[in-house]
Amino acid sequence: MKIKSIFFVIFLITSALLGGCNTDSSAKTDQSENKNNETKLTVYTTIFPIEDFTKKVGGNHVEVKSVYPPGADAHSFEPTMRTMMDIADADLFIFNGAGLEPFINNTKSSLSKEKVKMVEASNGIDFLSGQDDHDHGPDEADHDNANADEHDDHEHADDEHDHHHDKDPHIWLDPIHAIKIAENIKDALTEAMPSAKDDFEKNFQDVKQELEQIDNDLQKTVDAADHKEILVSHASYGYWEHRYGLKQISISGLSPENEPSQKQLQTIIETANEHHISYIIYDQNPVTKVADVVKKETGTTPVTLHNLEYITENDLKNKEDYFSIMHKNIETLKKVLAN
Repeated sequence: MKIKSIFFVIFLITSALLGGCNTDSSAKTDQSENKNNETKLTVYTTIFPIEDFTKKVGGNHVEVKSVYPPGADAHSFEPTMRTMMDIADADLFIFNGAGLEPFINNTKSSLSKEKVKMVEASNGIDFLSGQDDHDHGPDEADHDNANADEHDDHEHADDEHDHHHDKDPHIWLDPIHAIKIAENIKDALTEAMPSAKDDFEKNFQDVKQELEQIDNDLQKTVDAADHKEILVSHASYGYWEHRYGLKQISISGLSPENEPSQKQLQTIIETANEHHISYIIYDQNPVTKVADVVKKETGTTPVTLHNLEYITENDLKNKEDYFSIMHKNIETLKKVLAN
C-alpha cells in the first residue's frame, strides 16, 4: 500500500512537470510566432507592379497589400477612411507618383504625423511629358494652318484631352524604368529593416535579371516587326515608343477618361487606315464607346494588352504576376506587328 502511494505521488509530480514543460513549450511557440509577425514590415501600395515588386523584393520579411481592389481605375480611385487608417498604421506606403494617384497629396497631408513612411517609387526616373507620347498621327501638324477660331477650339480640346497629367505616369511598362522602381523599393525596405539587407539585395537582383530579359525580348520583337504603328484605346505606351521605336496612335489620353474631340477622332481613323492597321489594342479596362466606333470605322480586330495598372479577378485567380503578364503582352505585340 505504501509503495502504491509512493508511485502515485511520483506520477502526480511527473505529470505536473510534463504539463509545465508543454505549457512552457507552447508559450515559447506562441511568443516565437508573435515575434515573427512583429518583425515583418507592413507595406501598403497602389498599382499592381509596385505591389508585385514589393512582394518579390521583400520576400518573407513583408506583408504587402494594395489599396486598389481588383478592377479599380488607378486614375480616379479614392481610398475609404478605413483604408486611410490602415495606411496610417503601416510601416511603408509605396506609390507611383507623377500624378497617377489623385489622392496622394491629400494622403501625405493627412498622414504627415503618423508613423507610416511615404515612398515615391518613381523617384529618380526621367518622365516623358504628358504631351510627348499622345499623338493622333502625322496629320495633326496640318492643324497649324487652320483659322484662329479652329485653332482655339483645337487647343481647348487638347487641354481637356490630357488635363490630368503633365507627365506620363506609365513608367512601369518600361522594364528599365521598372528596375529603378524595384531598386527604390529595395532601398526603402532596407532602410526600414536593415537586418534583412542581404535578402532584399538578393531578391532585387533576381527581379532585375527578369526585367532585363523582358527588355531584351521587347527590343527583339520591335526590331523584327513589319511596321511600328499600333492603334491603342489608351495612351499607355509612350515609354515603349521612346525606348523601342513603336508609334502609338491613341484614342483616349493618358487617362481613359480623356476622350478625343470629334476632329481628333476623325484624325485617328484616317491615320489608322493610312497605315493599314489590322488590330485595335484594348487594355483590361472596359471598352469605351469611342474605341468601339474606331474599331467599326477601321475594320480592325480587337486584341488585349494588359497595362498592369491594376489586376482583374481572373488575374488573381490565375496567380498572374508582372512577369507573366508582360510575357503575354510581348506575344500579343508580335501578332499585332506582324502584318
